[in-house]
Amino acid sequence: MKSRRKFLKQSILGAGSMAMTPGLFAANPKGKAPRRFIFIHKGNGLLPNTLVPSTLKGVELEKEKRKEAFEVSLDDHELPEWMGALSEHKGEMTILQGLSGKMCTTGHHTWQSSLGVYKANERLSSIKWATVDFELAKLFPSSLEHIELACFPSGGGNSRGNVNGIEKGFSARGPQQPNYAFGSPKVAIEELFKSVSGDKESKIQYQLERRLLEFAAMGEGAMAEELRGLEKAKVKNYSDSIESIRERNRKMDAMSDVIRKHAPRLDDKYFADDLNTVDRQIGHAEIALSTLISGMTNVVTLTADELGTIYTGVTDIEKESVNLHDVGHGKPVGKFEALEVREKVRRHHMSLIDRLVSRLKSVPEDGGTMFDNTMLLYFPDNGETHHSKGTEWPFIVMSGKNSQLDIAGKYIRLPHYGKKGHKTLGNWYTSILNAYGNSIEHYGAIDTGLAHMNQKGAIESFLG
Repeated sequence: MKSRRKFLKQSILGAGSMAMTPGLFAANPKGKAPRRFIFIHKGNGLLPNTLVPSTLKGVELEKEKRKEAFEVSLDDHELPEWMGALSEHKGEMTILQGLSGKMCTTGHHTWQSSLGVYKANERLSSIKWATVDFELAKLFPSSLEHIELACFPSGGGNSRGNVNGIEKGFSARGPQQPNYAFGSPKVAIEELFKSVSGDKESKIQYQLERRLLEFAAMGEGAMAEELRGLEKAKVKNYSDSIESIRERNRKMDAMSDVIRKHAPRLDDKYFADDLNTVDRQIGHAEIALSTLISGMTNVVTLTADELGTIYTGVTDIEKESVNLHDVGHGKPVGKFEALEVREKVRRHHMSLIDRLVSRLKSVPEDGGTMFDNTMLLYFPDNGETHHSKGTEWPFIVMSGKNSQLDIAGKYIRLPHYGKKGHKTLGNWYTSILNAYGNSIEHYGAIDTGLAHMNQKGAIESFLG
């Protein structure tokens, strides 16, 4: 019994905790492409003033200064210089300002907060429900349901220390159920693409795991017949989880030709344990593209960095180890001031987004491209700044022409915190879920500091 449980735990971790709930494998309607979502979040805050187009003037500029609601077309304005990599995609971009998230954990480390819209911490009991990325994955089922990739911190915060391993991520599958994320391109490729690996040892390992899963499923099922009550329920859960992994493997085997065709082709440097942070993020982006294009998943979440992530490989300071916590406190790196270092990091993030969007635009689908059916969200883990309060939570959104939200090509500022018409992360995620088929009344916790306002529901102007 214990050995089987140990094996099951290792199997689930090795699969990135991607065991499915039975019934989530329904195929998408023939001829209709699924919708896809990419979530990219970062630590150390996202300074709202850095997202403002420099060409704002007149009434709009005055409203921006007062943080009053307005929107303008991005076609009429220049993007902030650090967003230059996305200039060719301006028509599909939204810069969204004015959301708040004070119902989340803010400050240094936020765990599942920014995706779940509740206060989370290191304790599993703090995970109240599935994060929004998993809710979207349920709407558009796939063989792997959801994939999470992360640049884990080396100290402090979530799953610290094991930067190259598989650890608890920043998403959640359900109450008290953290997701597991791949910390390096190497481990992600080894686990996600082992079914089509050309390496003989990997093939043997894959077949061995399949036989062990079959043996464990049979054994747990038989044992459950001899037990009663709570212990029987526990064993049945083990058995069901194993069968879910086996079902996932069957799906993956059926897709093997497509998976093999789109498996990432990475240089040897991406398999190194001492991979620098910038290259780690590029490797993760390539894996995200492979899993989306092959149809292995429709939802990918990438933690670009967490406050305890030590940055290496940053342009102009490649040889420096950048401590984001120190940068957050205004400490320079080399000859560059802290704000300049922040900009260099953001600039690299924009190049990652350009890589993702451009590649998806190059893949034909249903008379258009894969990007037509994709939405990408870039946002901070913890709100507006290093020691954030959660009164502002900026987003950059990239959405294809089949988006169900009417927001593309706009700079949108919503009413500031506490003002009439103010909206929260919960309203934003409710809008996305409602637009794509989940009619939930409201997603996320309520901000007790806004008790005088009706906080529930979608942002109606976004639904078009």
